[in-house]
Amino acid sequence: MTTVGFIYPDHAAEDDYPLAERMLGDGLSLPVEHIYGTDLHAVPELLDLGSPERLAEGARLLAKHEPDAVIWACTSGSFVYRPDGARTQADQLAAAAGVPASSTSFAFTEAAKALGLHRVAVAASYPDDVAKLFVEFLGAAGVEVVAMGSEDIDTAAEVGRLEPDKVVDLALRHDHRRADAVLIPDTAMRTLALVNTIEDQLGKPVLTANQVTIWHGLRLAGDSRTSQDLGALFATGTGS
Repeated sequence: MTTVGFIYPDHAAEDDYPLAERMLGDGLSLPVEHIYGTDLHAVPELLDLGSPERLAEGARLLAKHEPDAVIWACTSGSFVYRPDGARTQADQLAAAAGVPASSTSFAFTEAAKALGLHRVAVAASYPDDVAKLFVEFLGAAGVEVVAMGSEDIDTAAEVGRLEPDKVVDLALRHDHRRADAVLIPDTAMRTLALVNTIEDQLGKPVLTANQVTIWHGLRLAGDSRTSQDLGALFATGTGS
Protein backbone atom coordinates (compact mmCIF):
# COMPACT_ATOMS: atom_id res chain seq x y z
CA MET A 1 0.00 0.00 0.00
CA THR A 2 1.28 3.43 -0.96
CA THR A 3 0.01 6.30 1.18
CA VAL A 4 0.58 9.90 0.19
CA GLY A 5 -0.80 12.57 2.52
CA PHE A 6 -1.94 15.97 1.35
CA ILE A 7 -2.25 19.15 3.39
CA TYR A 8 -5.07 21.08 1.74
CA PRO A 9 -6.05 24.67 2.55
CA ASP A 10 -9.68 25.19 3.61
CA HIS A 11 -12.23 23.58 1.23
CA ALA A 12 -12.72 23.87 -2.51
CA ALA A 13 -11.72 20.99 -4.82
CA GLU A 14 -10.41 18.38 -2.40
CA ASP A 15 -12.77 15.81 -3.92
CA ASP A 16 -10.21 15.52 -6.76
CA TYR A 17 -8.11 13.40 -4.39
CA PRO A 18 -10.58 10.55 -3.72
CA LEU A 19 -11.38 10.70 -7.44
CA ALA A 20 -7.69 10.13 -8.21
CA GLU A 21 -7.59 7.28 -5.72
CA ARG A 22 -10.37 5.55 -7.66
CA MET A 23 -8.75 6.29 -11.03
CA LEU A 24 -5.32 5.02 -10.03
CA GLY A 25 -6.38 1.62 -8.75
CA ASP A 26 -5.78 -0.62 -5.77
CA GLY A 27 -3.04 -0.35 -3.21
CA LEU A 28 -3.23 3.40 -2.90
CA SER A 29 -4.40 5.79 -0.20
CA LEU A 30 -4.49 9.57 -0.71
CA PRO A 31 -5.68 11.04 2.60
CA VAL A 32 -6.35 14.77 2.80
CA GLU A 33 -6.18 16.86 5.96
CA HIS A 34 -7.16 20.51 6.08
CA ILE A 35 -5.57 23.58 7.54
CA TYR A 36 -7.49 26.82 7.77
CA GLY A 37 -6.83 30.46 7.10
CA THR A 38 -8.18 33.03 4.71
CA ASP A 39 -8.69 31.76 1.16
CA LEU A 40 -7.89 35.16 -0.31
CA HIS A 41 -5.46 35.18 -3.24
CA ALA A 42 -3.30 37.94 -1.81
CA VAL A 43 0.39 37.80 -0.93
CA PRO A 44 0.27 38.53 2.85
CA GLU A 45 -2.54 36.03 3.38
CA LEU A 46 -0.78 33.39 1.29
CA LEU A 47 2.44 33.81 3.26
CA ASP A 48 0.47 33.23 6.45
CA LEU A 49 -1.32 30.21 4.97
CA GLY A 50 1.95 28.50 4.12
CA SER A 51 3.70 29.31 7.39
CA PRO A 52 5.75 26.64 9.19
CA GLU A 53 3.27 26.55 12.07
CA ARG A 54 0.28 25.85 9.84
CA LEU A 55 2.09 23.17 7.83
CA ALA A 56 3.39 21.52 10.99
CA GLU A 57 -0.23 21.27 12.14
CA GLY A 58 -1.09 19.64 8.81
CA ALA A 59 1.74 17.15 9.30
CA ARG A 60 0.41 16.30 12.77
CA LEU A 61 -3.06 15.71 11.33
CA LEU A 62 -1.66 13.40 8.66
CA ALA A 63 0.48 11.36 11.06
CA LYS A 64 -2.36 8.95 11.85
CA HIS A 65 -2.40 7.89 8.20
CA GLU A 66 1.31 6.91 8.33
CA PRO A 67 2.09 8.51 4.95
CA ASP A 68 5.08 7.56 2.82
CA ALA A 69 5.28 11.17 1.60
CA VAL A 70 3.51 14.45 2.31
CA ILE A 71 2.65 17.29 -0.06
CA TRP A 72 1.54 20.85 0.68
CA ALA A 73 -1.31 20.92 -1.84
CA CYS A 74 -1.31 24.63 -2.49
CA THR A 75 0.41 26.31 -5.42
CA SER A 76 0.09 29.95 -4.43
CA GLY A 77 0.86 29.18 -0.78
CA SER A 78 4.24 27.80 -1.89
CA PHE A 79 5.44 29.84 -4.89
CA VAL A 80 4.65 33.07 -2.99
CA TYR A 81 7.73 32.24 -0.90
CA ARG A 82 9.89 32.40 -4.07
CA PRO A 83 12.15 29.46 -4.99
CA ASP A 84 14.53 29.50 -2.02
CA GLY A 85 11.76 30.10 0.48
CA ALA A 86 9.62 27.37 -1.05
CA ARG A 87 12.52 24.93 -0.72
CA THR A 88 12.91 25.86 2.93
CA GLN A 89 9.16 25.44 3.36
CA ALA A 90 9.31 21.91 1.91
CA ASP A 91 12.36 20.99 4.00
CA GLN A 92 10.65 22.16 7.18
CA LEU A 93 7.55 20.18 6.28
CA ALA A 94 9.66 17.06 5.70
CA ALA A 95 11.25 17.53 9.13
CA ALA A 96 7.83 17.92 10.75
CA ALA A 97 6.33 14.93 8.93
CA GLY A 98 9.36 12.65 9.15
CA VAL A 99 8.95 11.61 5.50
CA PRO A 100 9.81 13.15 2.11
CA ALA A 101 7.75 16.28 1.49
CA SER A 102 7.21 18.89 -1.18
CA SER A 103 4.60 21.29 -2.53
CA THR A 104 2.47 21.84 -5.60
CA SER A 105 4.81 24.52 -6.94
CA PHE A 106 7.68 22.03 -7.09
CA ALA A 107 5.28 19.44 -8.49
CA PHE A 108 4.78 21.74 -11.49
CA THR A 109 8.49 22.19 -12.12
CA GLU A 110 9.20 18.47 -11.70
CA ALA A 111 6.32 17.57 -14.04
CA ALA A 112 7.57 20.05 -16.64
CA LYS A 113 11.03 18.52 -16.40
CA ALA A 114 9.66 14.98 -16.71
CA LEU A 115 7.77 15.89 -19.89
CA GLY A 116 10.66 17.89 -21.32
CA LEU A 117 8.64 21.13 -21.42
CA HIS A 118 10.58 24.33 -22.12
CA ARG A 119 7.87 26.82 -23.11
CA VAL A 120 4.44 26.91 -21.50
CA ALA A 121 1.30 28.98 -21.28
CA VAL A 122 -0.21 29.68 -17.86
CA ALA A 123 -3.97 29.82 -17.36
CA ALA A 124 -4.23 31.25 -13.85
CA SER A 125 -7.31 31.91 -11.77
CA TYR A 126 -5.38 34.34 -9.54
CA PRO A 127 -5.12 38.11 -9.63
CA ASP A 128 -2.34 39.31 -11.91
CA ASP A 129 0.21 40.12 -9.19
CA VAL A 130 -0.04 36.62 -7.72
CA ALA A 131 0.03 34.94 -11.13
CA LYS A 132 3.25 36.78 -11.99
CA LEU A 133 4.95 35.16 -8.98
CA PHE A 134 4.14 31.74 -10.46
CA VAL A 135 5.68 32.85 -13.76
CA GLU A 136 8.79 33.92 -11.83
CA PHE A 137 8.92 30.58 -10.02
CA LEU A 138 8.74 28.65 -13.30
CA GLY A 139 11.40 30.86 -14.86
CA ALA A 140 13.80 30.12 -12.02
CA ALA A 141 13.39 26.42 -12.87
CA GLY A 142 14.19 27.02 -16.53
CA VAL A 143 10.61 26.99 -17.83
CA GLU A 144 9.79 29.91 -20.12
CA VAL A 145 6.23 31.26 -19.93
CA VAL A 146 5.29 32.47 -23.42
CA ALA A 147 1.78 33.56 -22.41
CA MET A 148 -0.02 34.17 -19.13
CA GLY A 149 -3.68 34.81 -18.50
CA SER A 150 -5.03 35.73 -15.07
CA GLU A 151 -8.74 35.55 -14.29
CA ASP A 152 -8.49 37.86 -11.25
CA ILE A 153 -10.57 35.59 -9.00
CA ASP A 154 -10.07 36.74 -5.42
CA THR A 155 -10.81 33.59 -3.40
CA ALA A 156 -10.31 29.84 -3.61
CA ALA A 157 -13.97 29.29 -2.80
CA GLU A 158 -14.97 31.13 -5.99
CA VAL A 159 -12.55 29.02 -8.02
CA GLY A 160 -14.01 25.85 -6.53
CA ARG A 161 -17.44 26.83 -7.84
CA LEU A 162 -16.34 27.08 -11.48
CA GLU A 163 -18.38 24.80 -13.73
CA PRO A 164 -16.48 22.25 -15.85
CA ASP A 165 -17.13 24.12 -19.10
CA LYS A 166 -15.62 27.26 -17.57
CA VAL A 167 -12.47 25.35 -16.60
CA VAL A 168 -12.09 23.95 -20.12
CA ASP A 169 -12.67 27.41 -21.58
CA LEU A 170 -10.02 28.88 -19.26
CA ALA A 171 -7.41 26.47 -20.62
CA LEU A 172 -8.36 26.97 -24.26
CA ARG A 173 -8.43 30.78 -24.04
CA HIS A 174 -4.97 31.01 -22.52
CA ASP A 175 -3.13 28.61 -24.80
CA HIS A 176 -0.40 29.92 -27.10
CA ARG A 177 0.88 28.45 -30.35
CA ARG A 178 4.49 28.47 -29.06
CA ALA A 179 3.61 26.72 -25.79
CA ASP A 180 4.54 23.07 -25.32
CA ALA A 181 1.81 22.75 -22.70
CA VAL A 182 -0.78 24.70 -20.72
CA LEU A 183 -0.43 24.94 -16.93
CA ILE A 184 -3.43 25.56 -14.66
CA PRO A 185 -2.01 26.39 -11.21
CA ASP A 186 -4.76 26.29 -8.59
CA THR A 187 -5.60 23.31 -6.37
CA ALA A 188 -8.96 24.98 -5.66
CA MET A 189 -10.02 24.14 -9.22
CA ARG A 190 -11.57 20.76 -10.04
CA THR A 191 -9.60 19.49 -13.02
CA LEU A 192 -8.86 15.76 -12.78
CA ALA A 193 -11.98 14.67 -14.64
CA LEU A 194 -11.23 17.24 -17.36
CA VAL A 195 -7.53 16.69 -18.10
CA ASN A 196 -8.02 14.34 -21.06
CA THR A 197 -10.81 16.49 -22.49
CA ILE A 198 -8.63 19.60 -22.38
CA GLU A 199 -5.63 17.79 -23.86
CA ASP A 200 -7.76 16.43 -26.71
CA GLN A 201 -8.93 19.94 -27.56
CA LEU A 202 -5.52 21.59 -27.17
CA GLY A 203 -3.53 18.87 -28.88
CA LYS A 204 -0.82 19.20 -26.25
CA PRO A 205 -0.22 18.28 -22.59
CA VAL A 206 -2.01 20.10 -19.80
CA LEU A 207 -0.69 20.22 -16.26
CA THR A 208 -3.17 21.03 -13.53
CA ALA A 209 -2.48 21.67 -9.87
CA ASN A 210 -4.17 18.64 -8.34
CA GLN A 211 -2.90 16.37 -11.12
CA VAL A 212 0.77 17.31 -10.66
CA THR A 213 0.44 17.32 -6.88
CA ILE A 214 -0.72 13.70 -6.86
CA TRP A 215 1.86 12.65 -9.48
CA HIS A 216 4.71 14.26 -7.51
CA GLY A 217 3.55 12.77 -4.25
CA LEU A 218 3.46 9.29 -5.74
CA ARG A 219 6.98 9.69 -7.14
CA LEU A 220 8.27 10.90 -3.77
CA ALA A 221 6.77 7.76 -2.26
CA GLY A 222 8.45 5.57 -4.89
CA ASP A 223 5.23 4.73 -6.74
CA SER A 224 5.34 5.21 -10.53
CA ARG A 225 1.91 3.87 -11.46
CA THR A 226 0.35 5.06 -14.71
CA SER A 227 -3.14 5.94 -15.89
CA GLN A 228 -4.74 6.71 -19.24
CA ASP A 229 -7.30 8.94 -17.50
CA LEU A 230 -5.04 11.68 -16.15
CA GLY A 231 -3.31 13.16 -19.14
CA ALA A 232 0.11 12.80 -20.73
CA LEU A 233 1.86 13.18 -17.38
CA PHE A 234 0.46 9.89 -16.08
CA ALA A 235 0.15 8.05 -19.36
CA THR A 236 3.59 6.49 -19.74
CA GLY A 237 5.21 6.42 -16.31
CA THR A 238 7.17 9.58 -17.06
CA GLY A 239 9.49 10.53 -14.27
CA SER A 240 9.46 7.09 -12.67
